[in-house]
Amino acid sequence: METKAAFVVYGVHKDGLQDPTGTPFIEEAIIEKSKNALKERGLSLVEHETVLSTRKEAAECLTSLKKRDDIDALILFPGTWVWGAHLIAAIRDFSRSDKAIVLWNHPGTRSWRPVVGGLVVQGGLKEIGINHRYVYGSDDEDDIVEQVVSYCRASAVKNVLNMEVMGALGGRGMGQTCGAADPSQWMRKFGIDIDSRGTIELLETAKAVTKKEIENARSAIEPLFSVPIPQNAVADRSISLYIALKKLMEKNGWGMYTIQSFPGLGDYYSATCFAQSMMLNDGYGTSTLCDFNTAMCSKLINELSEDPPYYGDMQHVGKSNNEIKIIGDGACPPALAGSVGPAKFAEHGIPTEGEAGGLSVDLVCKPGEGILARLGRTKGEFEMILARCSVSEPEASELQTRRDECGIPFWPHAFTRVHCDIDDLLQAWNNEYAVLGYGAHLYEEIKAFCEQTEIKVVVL
Repeated sequence: METKAAFVVYGVHKDGLQDPTGTPFIEEAIIEKSKNALKERGLSLVEHETVLSTRKEAAECLTSLKKRDDIDALILFPGTWVWGAHLIAAIRDFSRSDKAIVLWNHPGTRSWRPVVGGLVVQGGLKEIGINHRYVYGSDDEDDIVEQVVSYCRASAVKNVLNMEVMGALGGRGMGQTCGAADPSQWMRKFGIDIDSRGTIELLETAKAVTKKEIENARSAIEPLFSVPIPQNAVADRSISLYIALKKLMEKNGWGMYTIQSFPGLGDYYSATCFAQSMMLNDGYGTSTLCDFNTAMCSKLINELSEDPPYYGDMQHVGKSNNEIKIIGDGACPPALAGSVGPAKFAEHGIPTEGEAGGLSVDLVCKPGEGILARLGRTKGEFEMILARCSVSEPEASELQTRRDECGIPFWPHAFTRVHCDIDDLLQAWNNEYAVLGYGAHLYEEIKAFCEQTEIKVVVL
């Protein structure tokens, strides 16, 4: 996901005007260094050449930026002091675009940036109720740059979700109460329309997939796995379901979806494990059991991370060592496979949950730093639970023993260690699922997304 932010400098003493010591009020070198720090972190900048000083300059600049759909956020950078009243009306008008506003106040005593330059504008924004993030610090402080970047990237995700259509195929899987959605709440909070329908169209589309389409899909999929795809009817149905899902996504204009899986398709045609694995691997936000909250987490992570997410059961929580094993029922993107447990195939083997059978993915997730996330609701109000975690692989000599512990060793495993108090995590968690995302940056970016969408964040 590309994130594009407008970078706008303001200050009343500009165009080379010098202070009584003969030094320009606006330090161009600091501005350039700050812009470069953002670019190095992946932001694409739209740089406004005029330093804003007057009401006219502010109105012309921010009115133009407001109309640009390709801009995700606005970064206001004080070069020196300014008359706050010259900016505030134009900033208020820009804020109606619902794009994030960051006020980045670089320290420095000579230019008078932190005083009238930054805090007077921050005070005005607070006075009239304009949502924004105030950041005080220099371009060589990684955490400061991250505060700016994370807020802009969160706004980009929010913009992606706006006017999105989410497919909902079937009803609640396994009778989950804690994954249901109120369509009006989703529209109000995210701008997402939920398109609910049954699974008949999906089933008929899957049955109509040709042998040629299946063979073409096999050729594209097999390089992602360490073994060939089985040559049998079960595998063909699993691949057909994957192809059918992609067709429905394109036909209906869905940007994300959730599916009941079982009872339903998994009992009469094929378990959805393989199809879900491949859709996650292709970058779609999705979930099983019509768990809308898991689908949202997977959507956020797929937009913000270079790696796809893995949602699965928090199958075991170790209070003595903070280890949490994430083990889902056969659905995991093959891109997450590590060296100890490369991606292979198994069959969905639980007769009470998908009697028709179907391919599932067998792997152990690669090592890395990331998060465990869970969106849920308490008394109908959204909250996001976030915990930092490290993912590791068992030693090869211990691998089978560690996988046998759960009783279903052929389902995908992620061995995580959370960096928080386990009791606090257990009291806060609100579902059997956790969504694993790779990338330490996700923690601050998802926090920023929740800040902008007014979702309570439970940080652990």
